[in-house]
Amino acid sequence: MDMHHRRRRRSRRVLAGTALAALVAASLTATLPSYAADEELVVNGGFEDGTSGWFVNNGNATDGGTLSTTADAASGDAAALMTDRATTGSGPMQDLSGKVQAGETYELTAKIKYTAAESPATKQFFATMHYGGGSYTNLVSVTATRGQWATISGTFTIPASQSVGTARLFFETPWTSSPSSDPATHLMDFVLDDVSVVGAPPPPPASRTIEVLGKIPGEHNPLISHKFGADAFGFVDDGRVYLYMTNDTQGYEPDPATGVSPQINYGDINQITLISSEDLVNWTDHGEIQVAGPQGVAPFTNNSWAPGMAKKVVDGEEKYFLYYANGGGSSNVITGESPLGPWTSERDSTLIDGRTPGAEAVAWKFDPAPLVTDDGDAYLYFGGGPASTSMPAAERFNNPKNIRVIELGDDMVSTQGTAAVVDAPVAFEAAQVFEREGTYYLSYSSHFGGNDFGGNQTPLPGYPGGGQIGYMMSDDPMSFPKETYAGVLFPNQSQFFGAGTGGNNHQSVFELDGKFYFTYHAPTLNKRITGNTTQGYRSPHIQELTFNADGTIQQVVGDYAGPDQVKDFDPFRVIEAETFGWQQGLTTEAVDRGSAQFGDDAPNLVVRDVDDGDWSALSSVDFGDGATSVTARVKPLVAGARVEVRLDDRTGPVVGTVELDSPVGEWSEVTAELSGVAGVHDVYFTFSGPEGEDLVEVDTWEFAAGDAVPGVDLEVTAQPRCLAGKVYVAVRATNGEDVPVDVTLSTPYGEKAFADVAPGRNAYQSFPARAATVPAGSATVTASAVLDGEEVTGSVDVAHDALDCG
Repeated sequence: MDMHHRRRRRSRRVLAGTALAALVAASLTATLPSYAADEELVVNGGFEDGTSGWFVNNGNATDGGTLSTTADAASGDAAALMTDRATTGSGPMQDLSGKVQAGETYELTAKIKYTAAESPATKQFFATMHYGGGSYTNLVSVTATRGQWATISGTFTIPASQSVGTARLFFETPWTSSPSSDPATHLMDFVLDDVSVVGAPPPPPASRTIEVLGKIPGEHNPLISHKFGADAFGFVDDGRVYLYMTNDTQGYEPDPATGVSPQINYGDINQITLISSEDLVNWTDHGEIQVAGPQGVAPFTNNSWAPGMAKKVVDGEEKYFLYYANGGGSSNVITGESPLGPWTSERDSTLIDGRTPGAEAVAWKFDPAPLVTDDGDAYLYFGGGPASTSMPAAERFNNPKNIRVIELGDDMVSTQGTAAVVDAPVAFEAAQVFEREGTYYLSYSSHFGGNDFGGNQTPLPGYPGGGQIGYMMSDDPMSFPKETYAGVLFPNQSQFFGAGTGGNNHQSVFELDGKFYFTYHAPTLNKRITGNTTQGYRSPHIQELTFNADGTIQQVVGDYAGPDQVKDFDPFRVIEAETFGWQQGLTTEAVDRGSAQFGDDAPNLVVRDVDDGDWSALSSVDFGDGATSVTARVKPLVAGARVEVRLDDRTGPVVGTVELDSPVGEWSEVTAELSGVAGVHDVYFTFSGPEGEDLVEVDTWEFAAGDAVPGVDLEVTAQPRCLAGKVYVAVRATNGEDVPVDVTLSTPYGEKAFADVAPGRNAYQSFPARAATVPAGSATVTASAVLDGEEVTGSVDVAHDALDCG
């Protein structure tokens, strides 16, 4: 019998890169199996009523045998005896049609035994379902030892797409084409007893938390290690770098036994992942933007790959524009109020598609990359894929003319004029342009040859090889003839990161503080999870970009070291806990409330799946003259957990311990005193608590420098912050007394009183200045408490710096 081993797996892709995702015609939405009713479906599973309800499998004309009962039972008085088997599939069968349902999960158990002396010492047996025709599925198996009862036990889920009009359960040995040539091995008699099939809850989904050390302390690539991200587009706003990425994590589903995920399925991706940093080493996870799909900002699109980002003042209002590929056939744009959103769609159809003038011959109308020049003009670069078959073979290879540039309308969500050809040598996809000293640099990813590009051809001297990043230089953002080709900017990433990291790439260039940086991706985190055989899950990397005197680019070398940290990290502010220099074993998840650091309209994530021994770290934190305490906003999930604060190593000295002793399951703030914390250090937060339990969720950290209120043990801080282009002055007072304290926080922008602030707790308020700029100033903190039977009152002015959020 020809057995078909069915597996619940998404469509597998073996080709890397977003361009190849254009070949995915449609995506399948994965659904969890439902809970089958907990009732026995097998009739007479103990054979105490003879063979009633059972018969010999007759799925094929060659199947046959004799089914009777025997007193040699695993339990009770009888069991089924299967003799005279004609095929390996000849075994006891019961019809479960109408009882089992597609998409549901069941638990199957049975006892089985064989005794013939001439049979093998061990033999595998299957419980198998025949769904009619040639559709068979092995459900559960066991390897039995001759003469001993073996237990078949396990769960199985019927795929949601499986037709169950016919569903017949039977027991068999492994298929072979000619079992009669060795009947002792393949056609032995066997005994079956205690057969049961009951509904079972579906198994919990495999953990998607990445447990390996994916970004090693001291290294700055890959940028993040708790999730994946590809096609990163770097965008700088107000001194902060935002990276918009294809959400490779969306399809990551590691097998619970092996830890290996199926190949990435690009057709499932309809979200953009967003991270940001002030220093290129400590990255804050802002989660995913639901761009496409039924619940997306632009529900008329299905996918979101290879994003691009731009900012421009439109009708007197500063707006942000996020472009993305809607599969291979079109591109689109959504509009944001800030780099973090919120996002809306000003269009009800795609921006770039078959109607776009000048793009008719472009096979893949994707990978949109915007450019707003220093003069305020705006352009969009897009395209890729197979060259036109009307060109000679050598030209299809060397100059496929598959990339375009078009001028954007003043509103940034429309185009004007006709798209112009970008004649990039050996071009495949991923065009992106940046401006430097009046020169426009266009980089792109090169193709791998093949029939789509003229077959076996020889590249012209100096042209890119397969899967490299080439670049061009022009003084006109709309004109990139082949003569502007300048060379290879970046070889294939496998040259630097070894086996399993090849495929095509996707890059961008951004400028920060007068330096230029190059983004690219490589499956380096995937490699650290599974070794040299990777499954296509890519991670963002950055390298500094340097130039020769003539303006050409020095070829980039990829490495794990990554870029230098451009500034020390400021700890005296609210810090989102999902900001990682390095981490191990943690994951993040979006919550409904806004961000304490980035504002109420910004997305907020918390750190989750925190186990004993997990940790996170911040790189090069500048404590100046010293920090006296750290406050964490946490939701403890068990009693007896804590966070130890360490310096410079995850096994370094403990300088403070945050006891997670607030109510379990409730959000609260807990504070710990620090000792010996001054100067610049890497800071590690190491978690400990009951083994095998989720310990805590963490929202924010905040360190305090520790001005004191005279007469009352109260540490206070004042810090101006930017939110949506306006300044807020955040004031915090931490009660160090062992009695409640009344606190009043006062600034030129408002005042707030707090009664009975409990020991170890905080009085906190963020006062809106309602201006883009504030001068240096101060906040006044007044406190009163009853200490040793006497009422004590004190006041202190806390200075804060000037801040310009314009």
